[in-house]
Amino acid sequence: MTTVTIEDAFTELYGAGPEGVWAAPGRVNLIGEYTDFNDGFVMPLALPHTAVAAVSRRTDGVLRVHSADVSQGVVQLRLDALEPLSDTGWAAYPAGVVWALREAGHPVTGADIHLSSTVPTGGGLSSSAALEVVTATALNDLYELGLSASQLAVLAQRAENDFVGVPCGIMDQMASACCTEGNALYLDTRDLSQRQVPFDLAAQGLQLLVVDTRVKHALGDGAYAERRAGCEAGARALGVRALRDVPYAELPSALERLADEGENVRRYVRHVVSDDHRVEQVIALLDAGDVRAVGPVLVEGHVSLRDDLRVSCPELDLVVSSATAAGALGARMTGGGFGGSAIVLVEEATAAVVSKAVTEAFAAAGHTAPRIFPAVPSQGARRVA
Repeated sequence: MTTVTIEDAFTELYGAGPEGVWAAPGRVNLIGEYTDFNDGFVMPLALPHTAVAAVSRRTDGVLRVHSADVSQGVVQLRLDALEPLSDTGWAAYPAGVVWALREAGHPVTGADIHLSSTVPTGGGLSSSAALEVVTATALNDLYELGLSASQLAVLAQRAENDFVGVPCGIMDQMASACCTEGNALYLDTRDLSQRQVPFDLAAQGLQLLVVDTRVKHALGDGAYAERRAGCEAGARALGVRALRDVPYAELPSALERLADEGENVRRYVRHVVSDDHRVEQVIALLDAGDVRAVGPVLVEGHVSLRDDLRVSCPELDLVVSSATAAGALGARMTGGGFGGSAIVLVEEATAAVVSKAVTEAFAAAGHTAPRIFPAVPSQGARRVA
């Protein structure tokens, strides 16, 4: 059986070979959820699953994009006609990046792009950020723009915020662009300062499992924007630039000052300030080499996401309860919630037992069987051919 390469597919689509091939990964977030749009701290790691793009330049102001994963032909767009919030479906992600680059004054004159991705869609693993970052990385190289990985991430975020219309923070794009193999990325989302934190679980006899619940609840529609607005209202009421400026030690008094802001705002503030603190706890534990002690912090994070932010769902809660009951060191939902994925920290020797327990719990509850795989800290965006 002959394997068709992405270069072959590009050639068949566009009549000539690509100038190069690039890859950008999806991500899971170890800790720090809904903190990135509050100028807070996050700690994602890149997955081995990637969006791959074969790309060539054009000089006629035309963008042609095709996805091997969507049953649709080549989408052709004129660069001078790209409009934010226009309905271009999946193609809005690469098109938005081209738009953002041109809006920033970069001389992009067109491109032919063929995409293929192994990042699970709808799993909360940043499949959209991977599409954006791989497009930005390829065009940066081909047009010799000289932009850093962080700068590309900011432009990719602008594409998603302003062109696609999703008010996401910067974490997903920074993770896809800047993560390195074997490390988690400790990121300050205010100034984008970062530190690569060694995260070699195998050396400790551990594994981090991703459990993709394969569900996405409609309740999530608009809920992200509502929580973002609530966090911003809390910051205004407390007189701070962002919730990251509320010290954890002062959280009780801050919540008292928010008595008139409504219960939702108080809960959102409690989650964000405490989750920033949990990131700092995890950093200290990893620096001390005490990886197993991270487990209970993950569970605390899940409880906060479930009870204060209220972005969990029965399937995600079942992952956490069944995994911990089967001996996992800790677990929590990761990503935006209302479905998607959870992470589970396990002893390598018990990974199969925990996976089986979660799968059986899903079957007993009548849920679709989850997809479970290990999260291996992988390389961020790069040229591969």
